[in-house]
Amino acid sequence: MKKEESDLKIMEEMERKKLQDRYIRFDWAIKRLLRQKANFDVLDGFLTVMLNEEIKIVEILESEGNQESADDKFNRVDIKALNSKGEIILVEIQNTRELHYLERILYGVAKAITEHISIGEGYEKIKKVYSISILYFDIGIGTDYIYHGQNHFIGVHTGDHLRVNTRERDVLVSRLPAEIFPEYILVRVNEFDKVALTPLDEWIEYLKDGTIRPDTTAPGLKEAREKLKILLDVAPGTPHLRPPSRRHHDPKRRDRHRQMGREDRR
Repeated sequence: MKKEESDLKIMEEMERKKLQDRYIRFDWAIKRLLRQKANFDVLDGFLTVMLNEEIKIVEILESEGNQESADDKFNRVDIKALNSKGEIILVEIQNTRELHYLERILYGVAKAITEHISIGEGYEKIKKVYSISILYFDIGIGTDYIYHGQNHFIGVHTGDHLRVNTRERDVLVSRLPAEIFPEYILVRVNEFDKVALTPLDEWIEYLKDGTIRPDTTAPGLKEAREKLKILLDVAPGTPHLRPPSRRHHDPKRRDRHRQMGREDRR
């Protein structure tokens, strides 16, 4: 009986590895493939699951050339997208440890807000921003693998949630501050160690080890399974289609290689 169970586990692990080798890793795909409009359905599905509402991306915004002066901070995200509701969604994948990561994403969100409002425009033009961080390092202490941050104004004595009055299309409406302020999602990929039972779990499983179930119905994953598989089948062994190893994300290592290259050319 034990031998049969052991053999079954070995077969399952072999199948998992076979699936893992079949698909391009998400952190590589999001920097290259998912910026193409033809692949927005994968990104739509991912964001729909993460934000728990239907998301339609209409445009990928420039996210790398936003320094206004030489001493300004350089805010680089992997995806900066505009959805059909006019909201901005930032997606960043962080492979290496950063001690002040929360301060960094706060700066990134503030930068996105100020970039999309001009002098003379009313504050009602400020866009809602979502920041999604996919983390492959241990950011701190916590028992969950995904955390959601929102702004709420809670009564000190009553505990009620304040609603603010605002005007939309000449109509006075009441809104929660959380509908206006940015929202943050931190995905601690390495903390996921459960059986995937929900679309969110299936996405985290893919983020962790690159596997996608053949019978998946999770939004975006079915499309990812077909498109990433096809891309690998078109030119198997093509170097630029292979996802990079984690070490390529180390900026110090990259700088050392560049310096060595310059010295070799001298």
